[in-house]
Amino acid sequence: MNNSLFNRRRAVLALAGALAVPTAMAQASLTARPITFVVPFAAGSATDILARALGQSVSEQTGQPVVVDNKAGASGMIAAQAVASAPKDGHTVLITTNTTHAANQHLYKKLSYDPVKDFAAITGIGKGGQIMIVRADAPYKTVADVLAAAKATPGKLSFGSGSSSSRVAGELFQQLANVNILHVPYRSNPMGITDLLGGQITMMFTDASTGMPQITTGKVRALGVTASKRMAALPDVPTIAEAGVKGYDMGYWFAAYAPAGTPAPVVARLNELLHKAIESQGVRQFFANSGGEVFPTSPADLVKFQASETELWGRVIKAAGIEAE
Repeated sequence: MNNSLFNRRRAVLALAGALAVPTAMAQASLTARPITFVVPFAAGSATDILARALGQSVSEQTGQPVVVDNKAGASGMIAAQAVASAPKDGHTVLITTNTTHAANQHLYKKLSYDPVKDFAAITGIGKGGQIMIVRADAPYKTVADVLAAAKATPGKLSFGSGSSSSRVAGELFQQLANVNILHVPYRSNPMGITDLLGGQITMMFTDASTGMPQITTGKVRALGVTASKRMAALPDVPTIAEAGVKGYDMGYWFAAYAPAGTPAPVVARLNELLHKAIESQGVRQFFANSGGEVFPTSPADLVKFQASETELWGRVIKAAGIEAE
């Protein structure tokens, strides 16, 4: 073998070895100590339940505990800022929704984080729809009943929201139905449910994971589904569009992010761990129970999806007449 060919082969092998080192380091790093999943909403919320199911699978894969850290409040901004400023080593992951990464920048004049520049996209996780619910003993049996009452007594009915998704769902309902319903904000949807059951608010637009236990135990009544198709778990509950509010369609999504600057091999390893977790029985059962669907992506595809969703949520929020706070 001549020296030139030998040197080229040696250079190729050296390059391959150099590329393998970061990947091997990422593999070793993420099995050396616990990973923390930061959740922007309270314990018992859909995002919390999902994060715990994901964490169980990731823990089984790595042999290390996964800590779920609930940082509720400020529409997810507290949690997002915490992850944005966390060490860039893959041990702090934001398990979040469109609230922090598509809606907030249209709802607030100033954010404590940049939903694009401050994060490294890891993967999409899932999509779903929300449920319009009232107390079981409320006089409203249908969406039409709510609309009639709202038109007869403008501003007297109220809806609670514990996330941007639930808030925008209610605001869009008002805008398309041409009614006036008072908005009552909460730190998370489970907190809103508590006040709904106590009679402090009239209704909620809530994620299925939070609402379904109350529906199945007969504490609340489901009137409509916010997505464009009915939920498999609630086949007899019409979509809000079917119930008379033409054009209504409002879903939500979950995704995972690391701090910006996290090395690409570490992001790739987190993507691999989470994709396996998405296929786990616990996560599959979560989406089966909530009427949603899994949505694993590459980091690049999540970046594109987030950009399109940010534009979509901006249009919806503007059409709903919501002023940035």
